[in-house]
Order: sequence, then C-alpha cells, then structure tokens
Amino acid sequence: MGSWSWITKLANWLAGKPPECNAETVPCLEAQVGDEAFDPRDRGLRTVPLARIVGSVGRYQDFDARFRLHPSERLTRVKQAMRQGEVLPPVRLYQVRDAYYVLDGNHRIAAAKELGHDDILAHIVELVPSEDNLNDVIFRERADFTDQTGLSAEIRLTEVGQYPHLLSQIRRHQQHLAAGEKPDADIKAAATDWYRTIYRPLCRIIQQAGLMQGFPGRRISDLYAYISHYLWEEGRPRDYGPPIDQAIPKDMEAFRTMIAERRHADQYPEMKRTITAFVLLNVQGKHEFKIMEKLFELDEVVEIHSVHGDIDLLAKVVLSRDLLTSDAEVISQFVTEKIRLMPGVNSSKTLIPGTSKVKPPLDQD
Repeated sequence: MGSWSWITKLANWLAGKPPECNAETVPCLEAQVGDEAFDPRDRGLRTVPLARIVGSVGRYQDFDARFRLHPSERLTRVKQAMRQGEVLPPVRLYQVRDAYYVLDGNHRIAAAKELGHDDILAHIVELVPSEDNLNDVIFRERADFTDQTGLSAEIRLTEVGQYPHLLSQIRRHQQHLAAGEKPDADIKAAATDWYRTIYRPLCRIIQQAGLMQGFPGRRISDLYAYISHYLWEEGRPRDYGPPIDQAIPKDMEAFRTMIAERRHADQYPEMKRTITAFVLLNVQGKHEFKIMEKLFELDEVVEIHSVHGDIDLLAKVVLSRDLLTSDAEVISQFVTEKIRLMPGVNSSKTLIPGTSKVKPPLDQD
C-alpha cells in the first residue's frame, strides 16, 4: 500500500481544511470524510455499478450533480475510444462505506455514463472507518469478513456481531468440505461454495415466504443471519411459518444437500426456468474475432453478431435457473465470470426482454 503515492496524496489533502461542496456539483470525498481516520485496504480489480460512483477526489467542481462533464476535446476522445473498443485502463476508486469516489478516471466514468454503460472496471481501495460509532463498527466487521472470505458479492448486515457468525458458518462448512468432496478447500473456496449453495438458497426461501414485510428497515442478509444462527447454531424451536419450518432442516449441511437434490430432481419442474438476455459488448478491435470465437464456444450463447455503431458485439444468451435464484443473479454471474473477464472486453450492457413475440420458423417442406 505504501508504494501507492496517491494514498499519500489523499492523506495530505485531508490534513488541511476540507473544501466546501455545493448542491450543484457531485459530492467531494474530502468534505465527506472530514477529519475521520480510515484504514485503507486494497480490494483489487472489481466491476463497479456506475450508479454507485457518486463523487470525486479533488475534481468535484468539474461535474454537475449528475456526474456530467462540460463538453471538451478530451471527453470526446474518450467516448470515441470507448465506441471503437480501444483498451482503456481501469479507473481508480476509493470506497467509503457504500459509495465510490473517483481518484483517477473522471473522463472515462463520465463517458461511460453518457454512453449508457451499466458498470466499469475499477481498481478499488476501501477506506474502512475507524470510529467507534455503531455504523462504523459494522463497516469494519464487513471489511474483515471480506478480507478473510474474498467474497466479492456484497452481504450487508445492520447489526454488530453478525459477520463473525457468518464467518463461523463458513469455517464449519470448510471442515465439512475438507472431510469429503473438497479436501483441499481453503477458507475462500469454502466461502464461495457456502454463498452459492447455502446463503443464496436460504435468502430466496426467506424472500418467497414474505418474511421481509415483518422487518422494516432490515435487509434479507439480516434475516438470514438471524434465522440460520438460531436454527443451526442454537437449535431453538422455530416459528417462522410453514415455508421456513417445513422446508429447512435443522442442520446446515443437510440443507445444502436438500437444495442440491431439489435442483437436480425431475419432480420439481417449478424449480426450472429459462432466461433470455442480450449482451452488448465494447471490445478491443484486435481481439474482436477471438472474443467472438470464445463466446460462441459457450453453451449459453446461442447467437453472436459483430455489429456497427456504438457497440461491437451482440450476443444472445439463454440461461437456466432454479426457483431459489433470481434472474438478475444468474445473468450477472454469467456476464461477470464468463464474459467480462475475457481479455479485450472493455465494457458490457445487458438487456433483459420484457414482453416478446417470436415468429415460428418457416416450414421447410
């Protein structure tokens, strides 16, 4: 971390009086953090939703409140480069709690927003607050949980002490995997498996049971932590209603086995669903045909087209999911893991059809 001169630059910035922001510009990080102390943690490269990039470091006055820059030759060049699929370096962001601030890449982000992109690749440093108030303690626990598990998916809790409970579950799951199907599983591999086979399925059951309506101001991750702790760690009598009481075993690994059996059983047709999505890609020109070939090799990609205009490639994707996973989760995971990590892919935009009409194929006789 010490080799990153831009962290020292920010520290020097914060040592003085924070500048004043106004409602006509985006939030400035210096004014948001004031004299607070932070622990910087490198989160590496991640894809960040553009909607959560809310401000800038030092250059906030260049933007209006909607993160738009005044037209300039540089902004025009960046937009043109994005349209042509040129390789642009990842932007650099600071994460403070649930918001992101731009250290480097203001023009790239403004251009991506103007072109209608959903997200952008960024190198992130999270500034973890060190104050002792309730919210900051929770953010520190979340940061420690992320450090140990490596989970990029955000699990947001609102109560102190719940992240250690989740970490305890993951460690027990690691022991279970090590004794059976994955003897070499480390804590991060166990966390990934736990998230996919235990956490998300139970969250989906909680959501479908309508329990969230009885807990205003809470997140579904809070209910997961509460229910799983009392069911699987303390074995308390349950009274959450039939969808929970009847569907969830008293043992965490038995729950995982039950979900796996349901997902693969033919007698659960309601657990299956097909999703169609269209993925629009901006790619580096010299990699375009190689990316097309790699995409076409994926079973989920049924069509791939090279097109002219603001995008380079258009892929039609058909995915399947079970009842316990949402369309958005499946699509996001596929695009992030199978497409966005391909060398030469600069950005993507995903379109999900609403109402559709498809003509039947012409009679070939």
